[in-house]
Amino acid sequence: MTRVAVVTGGTRGIGAAICRMLHAQGRTVVANYAGNEEKARAFSEDTGIACYRWDVGDYDATIENCARITEEVGPIDIVVNNAGITRDGVLHRMSFDDWNEVMRINLGGCFNMAKATFPGMRERNWGRIVNIGSINGQAGQYGQVNYAAAKSGIHGFTKALAQEGAKFGVTVNAIAPGYIDTDMVAAVPPPVLEKIVAKIPVGRLGQAEEIARGVAFLTAEDGGFVTGSTMSINGGQHMY
Repeated sequence: MTRVAVVTGGTRGIGAAICRMLHAQGRTVVANYAGNEEKARAFSEDTGIACYRWDVGDYDATIENCARITEEVGPIDIVVNNAGITRDGVLHRMSFDDWNEVMRINLGGCFNMAKATFPGMRERNWGRIVNIGSINGQAGQYGQVNYAAAKSGIHGFTKALAQEGAKFGVTVNAIAPGYIDTDMVAAVPPPVLEKIVAKIPVGRLGQAEEIARGVAFLTAEDGGFVTGSTMSINGGQHMY
């Protein structure tokens, strides 16, 4: 049976690596993206993966587009909530909009996608949801009260929804990546990045494919006994 997998924020960085990995496993993959038409078109042409554009922080748009994917591609059995943004700044300089946008997209997007797909998974008695959290949701980070709060919320959301899905064959897990070599991390000033890498025991940034392998494990057909877990993939930077 070919499972349909939807990966939010799926055309770049970690999301693109996840899409490629699931596609290679024989999943029918759909990548969501928010804005960059050129990147999405290039990604789709390169991989053959369909791309659908909408803002996952918009509840109505999420419900509408997941219904469209179900009609055009098939029932959604796998969801990877990867879409996220940053609006960094210390609290006394952070605007409400900076707070609200990060919470709306990073955490609200998980709720919206679950509302759109969880009922169908329950009915079919099979589903896999993987939420991409962050090391900064586990350990906190200076200048990221919005991002850290949203990612920490994802970890709690995962544990609660896992309890609701367990008896229906629906697993819900999270991955907490450390610092991964993506465009988002590339934007960090080099002196700051050097200090970050110095704190990673393995001595390097992670690769997006290393996160994708974690997703592949958690979404496997025979992965039904792993639920409510947070997999830390961070090079040993944060252990607990």
